[in-house]
Amino acid sequence: MQLVRVSLPGATSEGAAGGPVGGASGTASGGAGPARWAVRGEDGDRPLPGDFTLGAALSSDLDHFRRSLDRVRAPAAAPATLTAPVDRWTEVWAAGVTYQRSREARREESSEPDIYSRVYDAPRPELFFKSLGWRVRGHGQAIAVRSDSTWNVPEPELAVVVCANGEIAGYAICDDVSSRSIEGENPLYLPQAKMYLGATALGPGIRPSWEIPDPYDLGIRMSVFRGAEEIWTGTASTGQLHRRLDELVEHLLAADRYPNGVVLATGTCLVPGGDFTLLPGDEVRIEIDGLGALVTPVRKTGDIDASP
Repeated sequence: MQLVRVSLPGATSEGAAGGPVGGASGTASGGAGPARWAVRGEDGDRPLPGDFTLGAALSSDLDHFRRSLDRVRAPAAAPATLTAPVDRWTEVWAAGVTYQRSREARREESSEPDIYSRVYDAPRPELFFKSLGWRVRGHGQAIAVRSDSTWNVPEPELAVVVCANGEIAGYAICDDVSSRSIEGENPLYLPQAKMYLGATALGPGIRPSWEIPDPYDLGIRMSVFRGAEEIWTGTASTGQLHRRLDELVEHLLAADRYPNGVVLATGTCLVPGGDFTLLPGDEVRIEIDGLGALVTPVRKTGDIDASP
């Protein structure tokens, strides 16, 4: 099963092929629009009570999260249109240089390559804030590329959904969209390269951690399509992760608290090379074993809804 957030009837959401579904603007916001939570299973979506929030479900420990999902009362209905599985103010963080391929890619792009080699083996990982929930894009909603960047890439990552006490409640697919030409010019530009409208996608839902026997044995696949042509594809595995998931969570919580839980993307091992850049009109498809697929069209930042 998956914990999903679905659009209510009449809400606007972008189709994976680029066209709007159920509306005319095609600029539906990620974690902000009218939506409700449901538990999705083989028989469809079973709505959770209207007062359900992800933050409340994550506000304690794993047992509390599990009991929160048991609050479904309504019978299953046909699957509805997905949106980002976060609350409006959910914090999304990310880890960097946690795979060898990521270290190599950052060295290739950067004017200061040595810092990436050092952080790869350092006791302290690279962690950075990525997005608030209202800016996160869901399955079928558009991600964006910056017009002032000449080299833009999707970065597929396993995301962990973390309870307030630090226990991992579930997993999701994250696309940590990055402007590599900006970060490569100067590592201090990372916030501009990583934190902008349309730079984060999460979905399709949250798979509870108790349903994933081994998070270090998940296949990851990414394909990018330009029209009908697949212009880039790659495969990898979370078995290549250089750090433990609980280690990353421990560092994130070392000097901070997240009373409503937090989402942490754990780094990428699939990075397209310098001969590739995302363009508006492309479509990105990311699959992780046991988590489904996250499919997003690509737009310009100006085409993404900025309503919080």
